[in-house]
Amino acid sequence: MRFVKIEDKDKLNNFLKKQKYSQFLESWEWIELQNNSIFYFGLELENELIATISLIKKKLFFGKYYFYAPRGPVFNLNLSFDFEKALNFLFSEIKKIAQEENVSFLRFEPLFQFKNFNLKHKIKRSIDIQPKKTLLLNLEKNENDLLSAMHQKTRYNIKLASKKGIIVKEIKDISKYFNDFWNIMEETSKRDSFYLHSRDHYYQILKLDFLKLLGAFYNDELIAVNIVSFFGDLATYVHGASGNKNRNLMAPYALQWESIKMAKKYNCKYYDFYGIDEKKWPGVTRFKKGFSGEEKEYPGTFDLIFNSSFYYFYYFLRVLKRRAK
Repeated sequence: MRFVKIEDKDKLNNFLKKQKYSQFLESWEWIELQNNSIFYFGLELENELIATISLIKKKLFFGKYYFYAPRGPVFNLNLSFDFEKALNFLFSEIKKIAQEENVSFLRFEPLFQFKNFNLKHKIKRSIDIQPKKTLLLNLEKNENDLLSAMHQKTRYNIKLASKKGIIVKEIKDISKYFNDFWNIMEETSKRDSFYLHSRDHYYQILKLDFLKLLGAFYNDELIAVNIVSFFGDLATYVHGASGNKNRNLMAPYALQWESIKMAKKYNCKYYDFYGIDEKKWPGVTRFKKGFSGEEKEYPGTFDLIFNSSFYYFYYFLRVLKRRAK
């Protein structure tokens, strides 16, 4: 088994796209956009990749850093190998890199359960960054079956939007519609109290080939938007927003349905609604569940500790900061 640095974008992305629930957050292009020091590594067995991890180096304080692997590491669980041994080896090799880079811990979000493994490393549960629970829609059904499985009100609102004249289409000229897009995002953020990234962040991610911007138009005016990732077998509803005008036209329902149909055209097997939580996001969760789908819960976010003394000092400060809010 070898620990290797990956320097070929296609090698990394092709591996990720072959895994079930392909994760665009670990892709070369997504990691590259984070404006930090970045690293791509893998494990090889008999010259075949069995695992990859994409790392973002993030700054803390006192000259310290941490690594972040969004939805990683990713393993090919269809191959036969000693998973526990491979995971321990991967963590040991990352620890060596961390010492060179003054990195105190690795924050990672595995897709696999690892509680019963005999891991030779200090690991602590952390606060979730990506949503722990999501809703996955199986796209191998035909469109009629997908519609039949939806909540009656959801089907009604999809038809209502069409009847009222909502037209959904992919926006390819991002620069032409970006100001309208940003105004809608700001309106939704203020109305629903959700966090917005910077304007430039959205402009940059919309340049990625696998991210598409879909717009709902009413009388040629953009009134709602979806950003959807189409990566491997998984389409992911990354962001959605709607303006304060014409909310009675149910544009988000039409947008979501067209996004699902587009995912089928891209031969995705699953549509990920990207996060549900009845307590934190009751309205959004109710909206997403109306489209049917199966709930999936990930293990969560964890910290692999390299420098214990600094980590627990950082952890103590983090707890104080959260209590002060």
